Amino acid sequence: VESATVEQLGLARKVVVANNVTTMIADAASKDEIEMRIAQLKKELADTDSVYDTEKLSERIAKLSGGVAVIKVGAATEAELEDRKLRVEDAKNATFAAVEEGIVPGGGAALLH
Repeated sequence: VESATVEQLGLARKVVVANNVTTMIADAASKDEIEMRIAQLKKELADTDSVYDTEKLSERIAKLSGGVAVIKVGAATEAELEDRKLRVEDAKNATFAAVEEGIVPGGGAALLH
């Protein structure tokens, strides 16, 4: 770290720092470098036998590919905040299940068609 130079740091369009998360949004000029890094990670993913490494590499590829959404939840009280967080988590899981398993129209419409 002590021998690092400013040129090695790179650029970001936006950086958001919170208590336990730092999010960097890339500058448009670095898109090619990000694509090269994604290709490198995909190669590592194909070569690994570790379940843990597979999970972490897939997670990293998704983050670099822009496959990550941040949902901010606010509330007036802690109890209300916890309830809203649980509802968001439930909605997220329902969405993932629908993408994975598929969906049908409700109200008996699937039987009609």
